[in-house]
Amino acid sequence: MHIGAHIMSGWCLGNCFKLDPRRRACCIIAASVADLDGLGRVVSMEAYWKYHHILCHNLLFCIVVAALLSAFSARRIQSFMLYLALGHLHLLMDYLGSGPLWGIAYFWPFSPRLFRTGMAWEFYSWQNLTVAGVLFVWVIFIAIRQGRTPIETIAPDLDRRFVGWLRAFVRASSPAFKGKDETSL
Repeated sequence: MHIGAHIMSGWCLGNCFKLDPRRRACCIIAASVADLDGLGRVVSMEAYWKYHHILCHNLLFCIVVAALLSAFSARRIQSFMLYLALGHLHLLMDYLGSGPLWGIAYFWPFSPRLFRTGMAWEFYSWQNLTVAGVLFVWVIFIAIRQGRTPIETIAPDLDRRFVGWLRAFVRASSPAFKGKDETSL
């Protein structure tokens, strides 16, 4: 699945809980960092095809990432469980959305076995675009309702300006929102 979908999935699910901006940023990392093994593409396409979905798309990597991120988070046990779940969400999304021939080496490095499904859809498919579209709409909904976007920690001023513009756009274009202040959106 596309990296943008992984980023949005982590941030949207992080917003389902009462988390501070740092923990929401950790949710983004937990849901997307497994694609580090795709950097083999910088070396060569052969390295990409050989190591992507192997080195970082496995249980051990999910546990290590969850442990590292929870070390920098409040409520460490709950954070660990959330980050571990988000790592597994990444694996599930790639299991279904990276193509029918591309597997996940879930127990690597202990076992080289690849888990595949014939139900997986192609990487550039309407299903992946639909998932990304739904996540994007969810991001916009959160921005309007909760006043934040996925860039809240790296560009807070831009985040505030975009949320302000988005809320003004919604108020101006929707009769249901005319006259409502930002806290009631």
